[in-house]
Amino acid sequence: MSRVIDKTRETKETKIYIHLDIDNPGEVRVTTPVPFFNHMLHSLLFYMESEALVEAIDKQNFDDHHVVEDVAIVLGDSLAELLGDKKGIKRFSTYTIPMDEALVTVSLDISGRGGSYTDFHVKRDSVGGLSMENVPHFLDTLAKHSGITLHVIQHRGENAHHVVEAIFKGLGISLHDATRLVSSNVRSTKGSI
Repeated sequence: MSRVIDKTRETKETKIYIHLDIDNPGEVRVTTPVPFFNHMLHSLLFYMESEALVEAIDKQNFDDHHVVEDVAIVLGDSLAELLGDKKGIKRFSTYTIPMDEALVTVSLDISGRGGSYTDFHVKRDSVGGLSMENVPHFLDTLAKHSGITLHVIQHRGENAHHVVEAIFKGLGISLHDATRLVSSNVRSTKGSI
């Protein structure tokens, strides 16, 4: 079974293209107009052990909100489509990630019931063009569009870059782990997700 997708979404605000192969580690390339978001997406996809290409064009150049939200929509929709009926996937995963003084836990369930529950606080308003308020917005949008229940807890951390990078790395590692094929059945007592 090949779990590869190419997906495009175009609105009056943005044009987003994503190529994603979740079973073959390969080159990861990310191009958006938000430098720190590029770095975070690259970390996420690298630690997912995926081959990936993300291209985002901001047609209006207001701020980072539309790009961040629309990338999350397309990535979430791509994951939902790739995982289909979720037959055989591990489904659950939890990792605690250190990055220098920062320590973050990411826990997820590919449940079909998308929602994000985050507890993190940083002192800076933005890093490298990425508004910190858009980090939980990215996570929530991704969770809703992918059908993933996502919990993110910051245990400690002073440096906003370190905290956010630990979140994206943890999300990538957890997504890689939870999407592995481990059986021939749907991992649910109900028989479906």
